Amino acid sequence: MEQTTIAQKLDALVKLQSIDSKLDEIIKVRGDLPEEVRDLEDELAGYETRLSKHEGEINSMDEGIKNFKNGIKESEKLIKKYEEQQKNVRNNREFDAISKEVELQQLEMQVSDKKIKEALQQIEFKKEEIKKTEHNLSERRKDLENKKQELDVIISESQEEEVKLNKDREKAAKQIEDRLLNSYNKLVDNFRNRLAVVSVKRNACGGCFNTVPPQRQGEIRERKKIIVCEHCGRILANVEFVMETLKK
Repeated sequence: MEQTTIAQKLDALVKLQSIDSKLDEIIKVRGDLPEEVRDLEDELAGYETRLSKHEGEINSMDEGIKNFKNGIKESEKLIKKYEEQQKNVRNNREFDAISKEVELQQLEMQVSDKKIKEALQQIEFKKEEIKKTEHNLSERRKDLENKKQELDVIISESQEEEVKLNKDREKAAKQIEDRLLNSYNKLVDNFRNRLAVVSVKRNACGGCFNTVPPQRQGEIRERKKIIVCEHCGRILANVEFVMETLKK
């Protein structure tokens, strides 16, 4: 970058601030719409995740029911087998042992049957949740579409100007050394009004409105070094003079 004077650096900073302020005004017109669109997109993603989770749980419970039913069939086969064996027992001890095996399989069947009923109830509950979620998802999709259309209309109205300003900003930023540009960007991000370069008006900083001493004002007018407000850290420039120069 070619060697530039402090006055030229101040001019470049003021120009960059002017462009950024215009861009901020364009964005301000959009209001909360961009954030509302992002929130709705996040909400929709949450609903879709919930649906996927419910469907996965239903599939898992269906698989569990299938396994329980298979278990019941196996128990029925074993019971028949044991009942056939009881016909050929040689003593009461063998009969009682087989009877216990039959009772155990019958108990297994009862437990499986209970588990199946519980799973079916859970599936019905999940299906109701899916219906509610799908309804909410459908409604919020409509809201998102409306918000996006509203935002698109606003953006289209200022799109040409915004594109031009962004190009101008890129050119203006190239005129400022990296260290100074980084400091400017940090200042912009630190303040709600995004003003990093301000003028002294009525003996006060145009950003925080604290008094700027006369000697300090004299240094600002000389434009021989970059002066920052000792209270808020904003860059102080003789904006009126600079703006008159830029208009010529």
